[in-house]
Amino acid sequence: MTSQTFRVPAPDQIRRAPKVLLHDHLDGGLRPGTVVELARDCGYTALPEQEADKLGVWFREAADSGSLERYLETFAHTCAVMQTREALVRVAAECAEDLAEDGVVYAEVRYAPEQHLEAGLTLEQVVEAVNEGFRLGERRAREAGHRIRVGALLTAMRHAARALEIAELANRYRDEGVAGFDIAGAEAGFPPTRHLDAFEYLKRENNHFTIHAGEAFGLPSIWQALQWCGADRLGHGVRIIDDIQVDDDGTVTLGRLAAYVRDKRIPLELCPTSNLQTGAASSYAEHPIGLLRTLHFRATVNTDNRLMSGTSMSREFELLTEAFGYTLDDMQWFTVNAMKSAFIPFDERLAMINDVIKPGYAELKSEWLFRQTAGTSDNARDRG
Repeated sequence: MTSQTFRVPAPDQIRRAPKVLLHDHLDGGLRPGTVVELARDCGYTALPEQEADKLGVWFREAADSGSLERYLETFAHTCAVMQTREALVRVAAECAEDLAEDGVVYAEVRYAPEQHLEAGLTLEQVVEAVNEGFRLGERRAREAGHRIRVGALLTAMRHAARALEIAELANRYRDEGVAGFDIAGAEAGFPPTRHLDAFEYLKRENNHFTIHAGEAFGLPSIWQALQWCGADRLGHGVRIIDDIQVDDDGTVTLGRLAAYVRDKRIPLELCPTSNLQTGAASSYAEHPIGLLRTLHFRATVNTDNRLMSGTSMSREFELLTEAFGYTLDDMQWFTVNAMKSAFIPFDERLAMINDVIKPGYAELKSEWLFRQTAGTSDNARDRG
């Protein structure tokens, strides 16, 4: 028990711990200063604030509304300044750098190519610019002493009619930095089954995809994503808690869908802070991730939109540690879950787990031994 006590991570340890991120939106993670500069460069005048610090506060406050629809409105400003090749390269490079500095060693960052065509770019040019930016950011991170690998997920908007086109694009660039496919946007009224042709195409091509489901709409969205569309992962999936009954005596009963998700080890891309903002959870202490961790679902921790939520992977883990008393062992469990669920080949996932993640946590876990030894020596010296 003593070792567990000492393994409760300090903020610095959380930051240094290797982390894996599966659910992060490129247009939701810009630096506020970059938004201001890009808006000036492209002549965009609709920003609500012109100073970086004030703009960052505005994004967080606007997103902290309890409504997914209101939350999504904030993206009009970030997408507006991401319409040129130069802007996309910069934003993607800074994304990789920021994640690496926060201790993220592997990330899958998603974006919707169809939202970056207003200045005349083609879908292919958008993908190539973002890929170039990620590679640039990886190189800069290495030069700064950090290691990160970033894969792109191409997202189709569920209210539009371009899912098959974007799925074909994801397949075309699958060996050039695109790890898979996703659909996103408001769930209510736009079920994933509207895009069955895209999912069936990807399955025929042996490609990977995740689906935003179970964030705002609940169990029907999850059921369709899995049983009709065949999703590899659930983007959010937090509402699976609605199919889990906890009695007053602590007895837990899983419904058929929840049992299926757990039995099949379907990854849940949980985003605690974002879920609080959109009303999918009421507090960190009451977030379903606590029960899902206890029940050994394939739960992962993610940021969703770092700008809108004012968050990072380190901050998410700090908040969960405060809410649930998680230790480095818990952090490692979430991180290994995420790496197991990544859309890269098995041998590469295994190498990341065995050669990067486990050694990183082992080193952090051992630090308490040296602190304890130092404390014992100091006490002995004081007694002497």
